[in-house]
Amino acid sequence: MRKKRIVILGAGYGGLRTLKKLQESHPNADIVIINKNDYHCETTSLHEVAAGTTNAEKICYPISCVIDKKQTVFVQDTVLRVDREEKKVILKQRGPVAYDFLLISLGFESETFGIQGIEDYALAISDIPSVQRIRHHIETQFARWAEDHKDERLTIVVGGAGFTSLEFLGEVTERLPELIRRYDVNGSKVRVVCIESTVLPMFDRKLAGYGTSRLRARGVEFVPGRVNRVLPNHVYYKSGEELHVIHAGTFVWGGGVRGSSVIAASGFEQQRGRVQVNGDLTVPGYPDILIIGDCSAIIDPGCGRPYPTTAQIAMQQADYAAYNLKALVDGRDLKAFVYKSKGTVCSLGGNDAVGQVMGRNLRGYPAFFMKKVIENRSLVKIGGVETMLRKGRFGFSK
Repeated sequence: MRKKRIVILGAGYGGLRTLKKLQESHPNADIVIINKNDYHCETTSLHEVAAGTTNAEKICYPISCVIDKKQTVFVQDTVLRVDREEKKVILKQRGPVAYDFLLISLGFESETFGIQGIEDYALAISDIPSVQRIRHHIETQFARWAEDHKDERLTIVVGGAGFTSLEFLGEVTERLPELIRRYDVNGSKVRVVCIESTVLPMFDRKLAGYGTSRLRARGVEFVPGRVNRVLPNHVYYKSGEELHVIHAGTFVWGGGVRGSSVIAASGFEQQRGRVQVNGDLTVPGYPDILIIGDCSAIIDPGCGRPYPTTAQIAMQQADYAAYNLKALVDGRDLKAFVYKSKGTVCSLGGNDAVGQVMGRNLRGYPAFFMKKVIENRSLVKIGGVETMLRKGRFGFSK
């Protein structure tokens, strides 16, 4: 009798953690994991690569570190869509992969909200190629200033003031002194501007105010408003009813994300690439498909809105997904997912951060220390102790 086949799409926090837990349970099934790259990326650290304070190699490790070849086959390819009726995954290069049970844990994409010019002229922090592009772009702008002295080349504008934007601002202000020295730039002409009406909306206002004041002290200008449109070297924004423009050589868009476009291409009922899943993480009407991470929406009973898509919730979902996938193979009842928030920390560059952890507000070095602990814990939970020792963050000195 043929073994059942479990197929996992995506090797991010959720997909790879699910694979690790599933392999530990030794289900009576063949496992296939499909990912476009042969490495896992710690996406919560992408902003560091974008700013140039960390290299891409530091935040990546091979998927093979997690795979048990006796149980799991890795397929490197790009997922195009899921054929739910035929129970097949359609890939870009290879033939379809059939499944009995499917876990979708594909990542996020930048959300443009229909703003003119974002797709064509903005840089977004989404994956390794995108952040390497940002780093190269900023360095190129500084290098060219020495040739033509166009001051807009030294202006970096960030749209949005959520986690990713603030963390990028923190890192890029750390990097600027080096860029000024390397390219012999007039430091007084360098500008870093953030356009947003609300900074760190997920935090209470005192913590958000601390983050804003720390970045202002390093030269970041916070401009209240909403990005209206983007043209080459021009960022237009509205403050109230007034339209303003900033001439900038670099525009980084951090105004929002959505789930993978594979979700819409597969015909799921969705909003911004996210499917509102059942309590056990299955898709309504499709008990053989589970979705976790950036492509899933789970309602927070406290506020009636979906939980934010974070690495923390993806890894917690992964533990339930692994249990439920084995339960599907065994014909047992599935568990309902229960989210237990352990808190969130936003780095501000250097040894500074701001966060809420276990009900406590943290800022400065204590928050920075906790950020490093969280990052190392993530490496252990997915890649194991050896990966943490090779890729971990151990710079705890003040």
